[in-house]
Amino acid sequence: MTLLRVRMAAEETGLAFRGAFHPAPADIPAGLSAGTIVMLGFIGGGHWPSVTASEEFSDGRPHPLDRWSFRVISTLAKKLDAIPLFPFTAPPMPFIRWAQKAEAVQPSEIGMLIHPDYGLWHAWRGALAFRDRLDLPEQDRRPRPCDSCAAKPCLTACPVGAFSGNSAYNVAACGAHIRTPEGVDCMTGSCRARRACPVGADYRYSPAQSAFHMRSFRGG
Repeated sequence: MTLLRVRMAAEETGLAFRGAFHPAPADIPAGLSAGTIVMLGFIGGGHWPSVTASEEFSDGRPHPLDRWSFRVISTLAKKLDAIPLFPFTAPPMPFIRWAQKAEAVQPSEIGMLIHPDYGLWHAWRGALAFRDRLDLPEQDRRPRPCDSCAAKPCLTACPVGAFSGNSAYNVAACGAHIRTPEGVDCMTGSCRARRACPVGADYRYSPAQSAFHMRSFRGG
């Protein structure tokens, strides 16, 4: 098995390759043996139309994106002789820590992981655990974009001041706001703080994709 084969197979399913790493014993739960973990997800909104055309998005049942991810990644794992892992099933997996080992992502000023190219417009939908230690490219060590951003517009864009810059996120204020008429802009166009970040603007989600995620957030 090569990382190139894994990457090509993932992209054929509508998923983006989101890096890989060799886990230390502390990175994986008891009972799981893995020499390499490959992260899978989305970058921007390029895959969104094909994802929403799937059976999961037309059957009227809840959690269509999670069900699509589970089906596609489980099928891919069987094809590649890997173990599928997910951020939305039990037991919980340390996807945030894994992501930072696999790519040049770090917590942004508003908490979400920021990428030097994609900004805040990306996500992880699952991972594949391989028994073997696959050959990996040199790790991307680019610095966090926030450190060279003097203006930090993300911290002042929220209409209810949900972000303070010390990684504290006022969930209650945000949740209350998006349930009011004044919160329609956030619901239909995505979080204003997220949109204010100048990094990765070309990868910004479409209104349909943004609305889906905001509805899921509000419902949760």
